[in-house]
Amino acid sequence: MTPPHLNPNYAIFCEQSLSRSLLLEHVQDARERHGLDALSQEQIDTLEPLWVLSEYLHQQFTRFPHWLDDLLTLKELPEKPSVEALMAGEAFFSCEASACSTETSEPLDEAGFIKRLRLYRQWWMVRLIALDIQQQISLTELTSRLSGLADACVNASLQWTTQHYLALYGQALDSNGQPQSMIVIGMGKLGGNELNLSSDIDLIFAFREHGDTQGGKKSLSHQEYFTKLGQKLIQHLDQVSADGFVFRVDMRLRPFGQSGALVLNMDSLENYYQDQGRDWERYAMIKARVMSGNTLDVREFEALRKPFVYRKYLDFGAIGALRDLKQMIAKEVRRKGIEHNIKLGEGGIREVEFIAQALQILHGGRDQKLQTPALLEVLPYLAKQDYLPTEEVEQLRDAYLLLRRTEHALQAVNDEQTQLLPEDERARTRIALMVGFPSWEALDERLWEVRKNVHRSFVALIDDGHESSEEVKNQETWRLLIKHPEDKEAIEDAIALIAWQDQEAAIMRIAQLLSSRTVVYMQPIGHERLAVFLAALITKLTDEVNPDLVLERVFPILEAVLRRTAYLVLLCENQTALTHLIRLCRESVWFTEAISTTPALLDELLDANTLFSPPDKTMLAEELQQILLRLPEEDEEAQMDAMRRFRRSIILRIAACDITEILPVMKVSDHLTWLAEVLLDQVLQQSWQYLTKKHGFPVSQGEAAYSPQLAIIGYGKSGGWELGYDSDLDLVFIHDAQATGSTDGERSIDNLTFYTRLGQRLIHMITSFTAAGRLYEVDMRLRPSGNSGLLVSSLDAFKDYQQKEAWVWEHQALTRSRGLAGDPNLLAKFEDCRKEIIASVRDRNELKAEVIKMREKMRAHLDTGGKDKGFDLKQGAGGIIDIEFMVQYLVLAWSHQYPELMRFSDNVRQLEAAASVGLLDKDQAEKMTDTYTLYRSLVHRLSLQHQSRVIQNEKLVSNQNMVSQFWSHFVTDKNV
Repeated sequence: MTPPHLNPNYAIFCEQSLSRSLLLEHVQDARERHGLDALSQEQIDTLEPLWVLSEYLHQQFTRFPHWLDDLLTLKELPEKPSVEALMAGEAFFSCEASACSTETSEPLDEAGFIKRLRLYRQWWMVRLIALDIQQQISLTELTSRLSGLADACVNASLQWTTQHYLALYGQALDSNGQPQSMIVIGMGKLGGNELNLSSDIDLIFAFREHGDTQGGKKSLSHQEYFTKLGQKLIQHLDQVSADGFVFRVDMRLRPFGQSGALVLNMDSLENYYQDQGRDWERYAMIKARVMSGNTLDVREFEALRKPFVYRKYLDFGAIGALRDLKQMIAKEVRRKGIEHNIKLGEGGIREVEFIAQALQILHGGRDQKLQTPALLEVLPYLAKQDYLPTEEVEQLRDAYLLLRRTEHALQAVNDEQTQLLPEDERARTRIALMVGFPSWEALDERLWEVRKNVHRSFVALIDDGHESSEEVKNQETWRLLIKHPEDKEAIEDAIALIAWQDQEAAIMRIAQLLSSRTVVYMQPIGHERLAVFLAALITKLTDEVNPDLVLERVFPILEAVLRRTAYLVLLCENQTALTHLIRLCRESVWFTEAISTTPALLDELLDANTLFSPPDKTMLAEELQQILLRLPEEDEEAQMDAMRRFRRSIILRIAACDITEILPVMKVSDHLTWLAEVLLDQVLQQSWQYLTKKHGFPVSQGEAAYSPQLAIIGYGKSGGWELGYDSDLDLVFIHDAQATGSTDGERSIDNLTFYTRLGQRLIHMITSFTAAGRLYEVDMRLRPSGNSGLLVSSLDAFKDYQQKEAWVWEHQALTRSRGLAGDPNLLAKFEDCRKEIIASVRDRNELKAEVIKMREKMRAHLDTGGKDKGFDLKQGAGGIIDIEFMVQYLVLAWSHQYPELMRFSDNVRQLEAAASVGLLDKDQAEKMTDTYTLYRSLVHRLSLQHQSRVIQNEKLVSNQNMVSQFWSHFVTDKNV
């Protein structure tokens, strides 16, 4: 290939760059500042393509200009990266003044070590990118050096940390008294010695034997000790400093993923893969290798890895799993619209890897030469042993080499992990030159040619079967109808087997869709996907009890995704998902609106395992954290959008469980409440970070608080574990900071102002509308003194108000309050305060009179039902509020004598407590509980259908009358 600087397109590229001379000026200035000779014209001609084509190289050359001299004399590859070279230091650091100097025998402190790691990485990256652009290094050599660099950095970190902890914790010895080391297992491209220029590294941490460390000031269990080593390793490599980072570390491939322990001992690792290892983990383990550990560690790991990955017999059981994995890859390509992604897109790097690794999985147990992790070693062997035709293997190899070269060019520009081909013309020319092509058109044409070859092989591998002739016939019918939407008779024939209530209306609705501008102007591939979807939908509707309603609700979703027809493919290929969609739309208009507004929620329908098993609070927090970690920390709008989309997707899963009665009403509210708590906790942390960056940390009694001394208190439905799908959040904010203190930042403010702004920030982040809507509506009227009171109160002020000024109805509200998020110590103090207020001794006659008075007032103003309208489930006589008021009275009147009444803040458990202490007989308590949960369940369902809580239902008359009788007895009984 023609070197870029001898390529006429390089001159054109430089002419398009107004900053070409400026870039050279930066380099020459940097050399002058460091006392180096200016580059000659001959040197410029040789080196200029490097800093013009790669912005990353330009940055490094202006920081370390003497590295250019190294490149001029670099005739062959330097020795492989090593721990020894890294730890000893090299002369190349001296350019960065004394901070980089390695001419000292003093052991490095952590800051110095972290700096050295990063500079060693930059030194290697500069050489490797330069050699790659100049095409003086093969792909195998390049990826081998990069993998070796990761090995050196990992092992150097472990060596430094082990020495650092030696005096404090001693050593981890095995049963023979020999020191154990941390076993670091490299996965993916790192495991196969095929690492990219700017790749994450996928790691798994392990150790050999349990025990306790010996010889230090403090002993830790080996689990704790190696966890500390792992945490330090991640910090050393992943943390971004002024010198950049070393490698982004991804630990999600470890057993149980993010929820699993960071480090496992080898026995636990073996048990996991034997008992719970999944098919995709077999696939991932093909490339796994021990990159840090001794020969015994390697031997033990290989003894568990190989039997897990490779089976001695021809593994027909893996064929189904590989077919599923293949389908998943194909679906992702269509869903994400990633045709320009040379790794994940159609015919990309991942498909080449899948072809080779699928054959390794199937045959590697019997043919041990297939067990090599390096793809470029596996491919020739596949041809040699006739697993694949020689011509096909050569095409796959050529494609892989070109795709990886292109991937490296993309990543060499800014040292960033990307596989997306650029859209900008200048950027395209740059990439073509770096890969060695004369123009973008030439590179693009060749890329699509090789990708087409790869995808053909990918499709042919593991046959997926064929559609039935009936399916083909139905699809052909709809292909014709899309071309002739005016043919009403043909539409009638196509839907004739469905039991319509109004067939003419259905025909008109379908004709309207097919003749819409969106459908008319769709690309041929879109028409094809629409035909397949309509054929599948109409087939499903033949067994539908209410097809008119389903059509009315599914079509808005269909219209919303017509410009992103990959979703139609997903639904057609996943018949279970289509079945779920039909059922959920039938049962809930909320689903129709949610999905038509946010079509990405369709992804949730694809996996019944996740759709019908909403995560618990811990899993919710982890799932949200993973989503937010992928976003720039400073991009507040993206973070807010992500939280709102997350809320919608989780509510969809909860509602699916509600509709299908997988979850009872109590559990539905639990999940909705957990979701609110997780989101509030995240919003609090982000608001805290925002304000502390601006003003510093609040100081109380001379000590700065590095976490928010704030408690978010929920009242009503959130406090009582009874959140619905569209519930507001009734909140109160309480702080525990010193009133006379202030923050320690440059823009210092007093603590009260700080926490007031924190409260304002919280409300802003919760209630603001973004492209994805808002999180919740917030009602702050239950705070001390209502809307006229302070937004954030101190705990002392809150307690004083409750004791001296609060109305009875405010104490009623307190019975249904609890901490939702915030400082654990402050939440515990609030709970103590709450119980102290509730347990106050009260005149029961006066209390009852106030409760009855408030209930009558609410009924007069808020009951929206009536004789002709129907029964208001919440405010009507015999409704939810009657039950809640009776229970709240019991809690306030008797908690001083029976503390168990105020232990919980939800109505159901308060009823149970009242029965257990004899204030209610068990039969009455059970009837009130059953009726209360029935009412709430109906409110949930009505909410999903966007219907009023006022309903006509004769079946509820007995419940209504029963609660009304209990209320009448409550009003007249002097002994209660």
